[in-house]
This record gives sequence, structure tokens and C-alpha cells, in this order.
Amino acid sequence: MAASLSAGAASIVVGQVAPLSGLDAAQARAYSTGMQLALNRANKAGGVSGHTLSLVRKDDHGQPDETVALTKQLLSEDRPLVLAGYFGDRSMDELQKSGLLEKEKIALVGYRIDGVRGDAPLVYSVRATLRDEINKIVEHLATVGITRLGLFFQNGPAAPPLVASVEEMMKSKGVKLTVKGSYEPGTAKVTNAVVDAFVKTAPQAIILVANGSAAAAFIEKYRMDGGAAQLFAHSGADIAQISKRLGEEYMKGLAITQVTPNPYKISGRLIKEFGDVVAATPNLEVPVSYAMMEGYIAGSVIVEAVRRMGSKVSREGFVAALESIDTDLGGYKVSFKPGVRSGSRFVELTIVTESGRIRQ
Repeated sequence: MAASLSAGAASIVVGQVAPLSGLDAAQARAYSTGMQLALNRANKAGGVSGHTLSLVRKDDHGQPDETVALTKQLLSEDRPLVLAGYFGDRSMDELQKSGLLEKEKIALVGYRIDGVRGDAPLVYSVRATLRDEINKIVEHLATVGITRLGLFFQNGPAAPPLVASVEEMMKSKGVKLTVKGSYEPGTAKVTNAVVDAFVKTAPQAIILVANGSAAAAFIEKYRMDGGAAQLFAHSGADIAQISKRLGEEYMKGLAITQVTPNPYKISGRLIKEFGDVVAATPNLEVPVSYAMMEGYIAGSVIVEAVRRMGSKVSREGFVAALESIDTDLGGYKVSFKPGVRSGSRFVELTIVTESGRIRQ
């Protein structure tokens, strides 16, 4: 498919390799479900330019070597037009190091990471960047006079650029990073020494750049040890995982950045469309969530690029169509162009209630 063109109706495959089991399974499966909902909607409307779309997914268990191996298998056996819905800094790093995207001339649309990442060829994000999220938190805190912050994050190669970026943002807002601590990648283990450092230093607020399990573990230990700072988690912290572990007394007041509109509250055409598709779909694999909403957005962007590509199907044609997208999906704008592959700047702060629900 990389070199040849096909005209007329085609069966288009979207390929996903993601942690469908393990720590990030809930979010990966929700993302996958969201993409499938968008593809189903297009197919039920008669397809796109006569083409039908299907999702083929494989479980990498959150292991980067499996991500690459399974992507190779997917490319060989299923010949996808586009890849989508990948998860994790290490998996994304290994995929890019493998050179598969360039070799196969295939785009990857939609992914979730916990690090600060620049644009890379053939890799397209349908959400705001982590830098955008942290900037929103820091800006809010600086505005209300909170100037001593802590940072809890995943260790690994992505950690130094993350910390440097956060310190740069804080400095520009007159805010200081007074304490930082990390956990090991691929785990949710939070050591007592890390928590002790935060309690002893007593920052006014702490930013959590962690998966839901690690964020929950940190919050539980920190609150049990008397930590009183305001807590702000980035969008990768799965609220469902957090609420399963934490009691009401620990949930109240937790703030989380979100990079899509609220999927539980109709606030525009996109959310109504999403809600209608969900209502018409029996036996959803997982409950509705922000991750599912993000997957739906990624699927909708793929559908739009296929529409712009027209009757001739090729990976190169898909990339060209993708880079022409500047559209409002109905309250959520996505725009790409050559050299600019982060498609959105949408970020809002939400508050978690005692019952584990999101309040704007």
C-alpha cells in the first residue's frame, strides 16, 4: 500500500498496538473503543468515499519490544493504511527508533505519553501536549498566588526533559519547583522516601505526571502521612483507577487537566454525536470516559483524512490529506500542517468530587 494506489471502494484497516492488559489497560481499551465507535458511525453512513473502515488491534502489555514486534506483524499481515492509539513514552521511543514509520510511509494518528515530546515525522497528536497541560496548571496556580510547587513523575529517559520543561515554565511565571520525586516506569510503586521528601518540604501544590495507579498510590501515601498540598494530575491519570483505590477523603479536591470536552455533559455537536453513537451501541467494552472521547476524536480525524483522500487509497495520500486538516469537529478544533503535528491546544481544569466524579 505504501507505493501503490487503489481506486474505487476499499477496505481500510486502522492498526492499533497498545497495552490492552496491564496498568494502562483501562485507558487503552477505552481509547480503542472510542476509535471503533467513530469508524462504526462512518460505516453505518455508507462508508467514506465508498470505503469501509475496520480496526485491528494487538496487545503489547505495555512492553516496548512487543510494541515494535507486533507493529511489524500488523504491517505485514493486515496492511493498515494508518496506525493509531499507541501508549507510553518507551513504546513510542522504540517505535520511532525502529524506523518502521518511515520505511512503510505510514502515519500514526493519536497517542498518549507522559513526557514532553517534540514533533516527529509521521506522528500526529489529536490532543494538547503535556507542556500545554502543565502550563495550564502552573498559570492557574501563579494567578492565585501559589508559588512553591512539587513534581511527581515517571522516571526514565523522558524524565530529564520533562523536569527541565517544567522548571522553565515555572520560572517564567515566578513559581519555584521546591521538591521532585519519581517512580519507576511500568510500575505503580511509590517509595516511602519519595513521599517523605514531599511531606517534609511542604510545597503548596503538587503536579502529578503519572498513570492512574501510580497517582493513586502517591495520593494515598501522601495524605496518610499528613501531606496537605493541593494536588493536580495530568490527563493521563485515569480517574477510574484512582477512585477504585482511594476513599472519599482522599478524592475530594483533586484537580485533573482534561484535553477533550467532557464526555458526560453535552456541550456541543461533537459531544452530542458521541453520546448518540454510545447510546446506539449495546454492550460497550468499557465505560464511557475521557480516554474514550479522545479515541473517538482520533477516529473522527482518521475518517476526515480518508474523506479528503478521495477514491484513490495510499499511505502517502492519507498523509497529504491529514496535513490539510483544519477543522472544527463540533466544539473541538483540530489542525495540522507540514511541520506542525500537534493538532489541538484544548486544555481545561476539572475537579474530582468525593464520589470520584468530574466537576467542571
